[in-house]
Amino acid sequence: MRVVLVGPPGAGKGTQAEHIAKHYRIPNISTGDIFRANVAERTSLGEIAKSYMDEGELVPDDVTVAMVRDRLGYDDTDHGFLLDGFPRTVPQAESLAALLDELDVPLDVVLKITVDDDEVVRRLSGRRICRSCGRTFHVEFDPSNSEGVCDVCGGELYQRDDDKPETVRRRLQVYREQTKPLVEYYEDRGLLRRVVGTGEVTEVTKHAIEALEQPVA
Repeated sequence: MRVVLVGPPGAGKGTQAEHIAKHYRIPNISTGDIFRANVAERTSLGEIAKSYMDEGELVPDDVTVAMVRDRLGYDDTDHGFLLDGFPRTVPQAESLAALLDELDVPLDVVLKITVDDDEVVRRLSGRRICRSCGRTFHVEFDPSNSEGVCDVCGGELYQRDDDKPETVRRRLQVYREQTKPLVEYYEDRGLLRRVVGTGEVTEVTKHAIEALEQPVA
């Protein structure tokens, strides 16, 4: 199974990526992890990426694709993989298609996790992070014992600026504008499947597996 996972911030992509990858016994490949590993190991690609990141600029597609190419060369991808965080744009999707053609492996399915805006705002705006140790809580789903105080170290809990409701809604709008062409690209190729990302984690995973195993059009 070779999967690309897409979805808005707060959709639970990371959690579902772990469960789906475990179900199919394939590596969960996050582009964020690839970037961090290359930078930490000071690879040539990592050094190039870091030079852009240090300037607050986006890492060029060719560098990102080269990192993905390198990761897909590992032995653990022989029976498939799950890509989380790449591609994000149509040019990146075209680069991935060319790469997979070169490797002579097909992309089986693109799974889009859908969650309505109000639920995403509820999930993200409720997050609270400890200033001291970084532990994350949620005012509704995982509250601290004392409001505003970390259970682990007693530090102050705060809400990140990008988790504030108005900011989350702006992030969602940007996400939709950026990913609409990508979704249409994969839908036109009969690769897109959708799953609703609300409900118990196990139920979402069950529906995700069912969606992944639908026959390609």
